[in-house]
Amino acid sequence: MSHIPSSQVVFDLFKQLNNTPRPSHHEERIADFLCQFAQRLGLDYTRDAHNCVVIRKAATPGHENATPIVILNHMDMVCVAEPGKQFDPLNDSIDAYTEDGWMHARGTSLGADNGIGLSMALAILQDDNIVHGPLEVITTTNEEDGMTGASNLSPDFIRGRKVINLDSEDYDTITTGAAGAYLQIHHLPITRLNAPRSHKWYRVAVDGGRGGHSGVDINKGRASATLLLWALLNAIAEETIVNVAHLQVGDASASIASRGEAIICVPAEDAVEQVEDREPHFNEWLHNEYGETDPDVHCTITPCDPCAQVINPNQVAALMDALEQTPQGVIAMSQTMPGTVHTSNNVGMVRTLDNEITVSTHTRSFDVDEMEQTGLDIKEVFAEAGATTELVMSAPAWQENPDSDFINLTSDVFNDVLGWRPRKVAMHFVLEAGFFVQKFPGIEMASIGPRIVEPHSTRERVELKTIDDIWRVTIELLARLA
Repeated sequence: MSHIPSSQVVFDLFKQLNNTPRPSHHEERIADFLCQFAQRLGLDYTRDAHNCVVIRKAATPGHENATPIVILNHMDMVCVAEPGKQFDPLNDSIDAYTEDGWMHARGTSLGADNGIGLSMALAILQDDNIVHGPLEVITTTNEEDGMTGASNLSPDFIRGRKVINLDSEDYDTITTGAAGAYLQIHHLPITRLNAPRSHKWYRVAVDGGRGGHSGVDINKGRASATLLLWALLNAIAEETIVNVAHLQVGDASASIASRGEAIICVPAEDAVEQVEDREPHFNEWLHNEYGETDPDVHCTITPCDPCAQVINPNQVAALMDALEQTPQGVIAMSQTMPGTVHTSNNVGMVRTLDNEITVSTHTRSFDVDEMEQTGLDIKEVFAEAGATTELVMSAPAWQENPDSDFINLTSDVFNDVLGWRPRKVAMHFVLEAGFFVQKFPGIEMASIGPRIVEPHSTRERVELKTIDDIWRVTIELLARLA
């Protein structure tokens, strides 16, 4: 086997990445970091109009005629923070720490998705003792919220056709397929009316949900704050007149919403009995429904300052009807891959702006036609409510031949380095592979990565031992490909 350097360099580079803010849609500074990294090493690089960066390194002497290899990662991360945490994702660093063999972040998401893979790729670029053929390290933008970086790549951006993707999260697998994704933002125009008098005002909040990745965690029955807040408001509205001034739910389109809030008012004579006294009953219901999946989920109903205006009640009712008709969670399980979700939908975020309410829906499926039809059905539901719909992403599904020479070689390396063979599976998360297959004919891809648990949430963590293992597998795989 080839000489494998210590993985400590991966951790050092990951710390540097987490000192550079990199939320989706704001990757300029991390792209600058990558270009400066290439310049320091004297390596050729290209940066496109969408801030995607490819860094090229010549083959190790004696391996110039080897097949060119591409290492793929994305530079953005989903930034979420715990309630009360002072965190500005555009300016603040991620504060990572290790405990009991795992790396976590204090009060925020960690960015191991996909920062660990990117750190490995950079560590390979800066180590001249690692054996490899001609190498291209490509890092894309906005993978987490639209995949606009991958979808806009020029056909000549990379030359290689064998790709090691380090963006997987299931350590004991080679990902050989991924669902497609259909991300939409629905825009419901709103008008505001003067708030009624003689009403009491409340902040109705749902918090403490586990949240998680809307692909890999969608089949775990976790509470969606979108649906819970909808249920609480409807329960109150069955007993008294409710006016809504503000709604805000969720942190990211690709995350299961873990929290949300509404500012409402009700007639003063109904306030105590129909609102305040119902909080313990709501919490009892939440505990009974979600005690196992979301043990900390709870609601609070607290008096708050009045607002001058409320949203037109007809528009609020139309929104609630649309949310009721929109699927949340698993729609269908796979008939050919036992235990794998085939089609799902997640209502990720609800935002109240000056003149509209926006709702994001993230549909995933291994069947592109079914995915698009589900998305169109959801679009029609919101159209009936008076909303227009913006299609943000339509990412194709991807399926690799699990018995290709490339995949089997990757499996052999796992076995020789770690002593066991990984499973070959298709996953219900979305990878950029579909766009790469479309844009770069003849491409092959093996997707691997360390064990990352609960990405896209404040409980995101990565197992340290698996980082070292995947590092060793990647180095040996490069050597054999050379």
